Amino acid sequence: MKNLLPIKSAEFVISALKPSQYPTSLPQIAFCGRSNVGKSSLINCILNRKKLVKTSSTPGKTRLINFFKINDSFYFVDLPGYGYAKVSKKEREKWGPMIETYFKSSQQLLGTVVLLDIRHDPRQEEKNVIAWFEQYHIPYLIVLTKADKLSKSKQLNQHKRIADLLTCPKDSIIRFSAKTRQGKDDIWSAFLEIFNHNEGNTH
Repeated sequence: MKNLLPIKSAEFVISALKPSQYPTSLPQIAFCGRSNVGKSSLINCILNRKKLVKTSSTPGKTRLINFFKINDSFYFVDLPGYGYAKVSKKEREKWGPMIETYFKSSQQLLGTVVLLDIRHDPRQEEKNVIAWFEQYHIPYLIVLTKADKLSKSKQLNQHKRIADLLTCPKDSIIRFSAKTRQGKDDIWSAFLEIFNHNEGNTH
């Protein structure tokens, strides 16, 4: 993937509700996670932008699928956060089908980043999401956010614990902090691998 780095351009394109609104021309990397997990902060950080993705003080405010075009070469797809109690049950029930429809409909999806707060054990929702990706053979990367909230030793302990709880290899999980930028390069390395793997499969 020639135009992955450096980031020369990043622009918001559309907030989509249904497949007919999804951009179809370029490869996509999607981001999903619970509300308030730090998804907007992560995307802004790895793109070296401060406010491309608006962070909200009200978790669950992102209720559409937001597409951002990067380097005119690929899209980052910001999926609605899930699991926020103060959002009505009716709203929460809309998100599941919306996100599932995206994963089933997107012809350009190369992989998904699953964000988890490093301070908390994965809940059943996260386990279900990951099981769903495995069932549909969607490549995914697990990123543990807010790593700066824990000491180095606690980070390592929680990293191992979460890997065990999700029954996945430790080296498939990246610890990240938007504050210290820890893990940023590792995330881009993982993206490069995803893009290169996809290019290898298309030739």
